[in-house]
Parts: sequence; C-alpha cells; structure tokens
Amino acid sequence: MRGTGAVLSMAIMPTLLLFLLCAIKEVIPYGAHWKPTWPAYRVPIILPQSTHNLDKPEFVAEAKLEVSSSCGLQCHKGSPLPTYEEVKQYLSYETLYANGSLTETEVGIYVQRSETESRGRSRMKRQIYGYDSRFSIFGKDFLLNYPFSTSVKLSTGCTGTLVAEKHVLTAAHCVHDGKTYVKGAQKLRVGFLKPKVKDSSRAINVSNSAIPDKMKFQWIRVKRTHVPKGWIKGNANDIGMDYDYALLELKKPHKRKFMKIGVSPPAKHLPGGRIHFSGYDNDRPGNLVYRFCDVKDETYDLLYQQCDAQPGASGSGVYVRMWKRQKQKWERKIIGIFSGHQWVDVNGSPQDFNVAVRITPLKYAQICYWIKGNYVDCREG
Repeated sequence: MRGTGAVLSMAIMPTLLLFLLCAIKEVIPYGAHWKPTWPAYRVPIILPQSTHNLDKPEFVAEAKLEVSSSCGLQCHKGSPLPTYEEVKQYLSYETLYANGSLTETEVGIYVQRSETESRGRSRMKRQIYGYDSRFSIFGKDFLLNYPFSTSVKLSTGCTGTLVAEKHVLTAAHCVHDGKTYVKGAQKLRVGFLKPKVKDSSRAINVSNSAIPDKMKFQWIRVKRTHVPKGWIKGNANDIGMDYDYALLELKKPHKRKFMKIGVSPPAKHLPGGRIHFSGYDNDRPGNLVYRFCDVKDETYDLLYQQCDAQPGASGSGVYVRMWKRQKQKWERKIIGIFSGHQWVDVNGSPQDFNVAVRITPLKYAQICYWIKGNYVDCREG
C-alpha cells in the first residue's frame, strides 16, 4: 500500500478497537463565555484493500420510504462490541454504477499516529408527536438559499443532502432494501428545486403576492452509489439501522453551496441538545419541510428523537450549528442521517421514537474517503 508512510499502524489489537470507535478529541472546557464548539476529532483511516466484480443486480425490490426496528435503545446498548474483523466487514462496501455493474470493496482500518504518540413492536404509520411542529418552507428566497438549498429529492422518493460538489448523502434503504437494490436504483436521479418560469402576461405585481412561488424539480443522474456492507449484511432488527447511509456521486457538479459532514458530538454537547433537518415529507407533496427537536437519548451509532416526520423525509441530513475555533466562525455540519422509526422501552413503558444514524469517526472516515478519494483530506472530523 503506497502513500501511508509511518502514520499507520498495520496491526490493530482488539484492545484498540474502543479507540477506533471513539477516536481522539480535544476537550473543550466550559466557562462563562463558552460557545458550543466543534470538537477536534482525529479520525481513523479507512482505505480500500481489494475490489472485485459482483453479478449485476436485478433491481426488483420496492423502494421503502421508511425503515422500522424493534431493537430499541437498550437492545442497542446491550449489543456486544464488534470485533475488529466485524468492523472491517461492516465498513466494506458495494458500488453500483449507472450502467448496472456492481463491485464490492474490502477495506482496512488504520490508526493515525502523531510523532509523539506510539479505540418490538410493529410500526405505527404516523411519526407525528402531539402538535405537528414541522414548517413548510415557501418562497424561492428561502428554498434557494443555504441551508435549505442543500436538501434534494431522490427519484425513489427519499430526501438527500448535498455534501460536496458532486455528492449527496442519503439513507441506504432509499436505494437498497438490505437484500437487493430497489427499482429505480440503476437510473437514480437527484432533484433540485428550481423556480418555474413565470408567464409574463401574469407576472404583474406578483412580487408582493401571498401566493407561494411555483417551483419545479430539475434532475441530475447519479453516476455511482456507495452502500456499506453493514447495511447489506444486516437488517433493521439487528445492526442494519446503524449503517443506514449511502453516498451518491452525480454525473455533473450541482453548482450549489453544500454542507460538510462532521463527527457527531455527544448529545449533551449539542447546542440546546437539539438537531435540525429538512426533507420532502410525502404528506406535503412538493414542499420542503423543516423541523428541529431535542435529542432524547443516544447510542454510539444512533440518535433517538421525536422530530415530527413522515415517509419521504428519510435520508435527510441531520445537522447542527456550532463554533469552529480554527476558523473563528459558526459552521453547520451534517452529523447524521434520518433513518426511520423504533419502539423503545423506557422504564418498562414502550415509547415511539424517530431515529437518526450518527456519523461516527469510522463512518466519517469512510464517507470522507468516498468523497475525497484519499485519506489525507480526512484527518479531522
């Protein structure tokens, strides 16, 4: 393997797995003038080891706009720590190309070292909790401006988020049902909201009109799709929901401002303990719907919350805004992907939660490599 130099540890003992999972971060002390600050994570390195061709998929599965699991909070917290070999297996991935060809890539995981250094129930249809707190975003002045402009619609019905010049982050279940690729995955398209051209004969004095601007989707084809094997080998009742994410590469740049990905901080360090996301909920067709809510609980891989959401919103990028000390400015980053729904046993009483997949240090390293094509630009999350 070329270009890795002395910064990589080739043999990772099981005792270092916890280090891989948690990584190293700079502790930001609280004080009188404390700002919610992005921790300085140093992430592991994930590199491809081998790639081989797979049989062409049949694309027969029906697209699911939501995923549910009966393995709740205590189920996930009680799961044993995966072995190093299992983590490598989960983070290996399949790549689907626009011509229908499919490859599988096995990866290696390495520790980057500095010079001074030597770890049920069936699902209810509604995902609305009490009063519906979602906001439909109207008007091109909002829809076409950051951060709402980073939300895009997938032709399979889900939502995605722009995370680079040609890349969209979404949920794996939007393109793969855990066993095979869904109908439409081969000819997957990503839709960008654009204002409709107004009829000049009717465009008089409409700037102050209360009628929302008419919008339409402009579509760009997807060149290739990356899906982690943790989703493909698992299922929503096991580890699958932990790996419910996918990255799409577009055939051409989208020319919009995008939102960077970041490692998910602990819930207690989030500003106000809240998360935000926008998506194309099916019960409000044609509308981009924004919401925010408190994080109720968390595991290493999942955030449990009760943000109001409906099918179609899955795949939305979950983001927060925090202070970036190195740049001395506030910065939004995607820290998770809205996945679906779980029943959670809370003190013997079942409660209904929506779930987001956290971007952990390992997942950050993987997604960043998919975007950048090298590990050098993925050293800090």
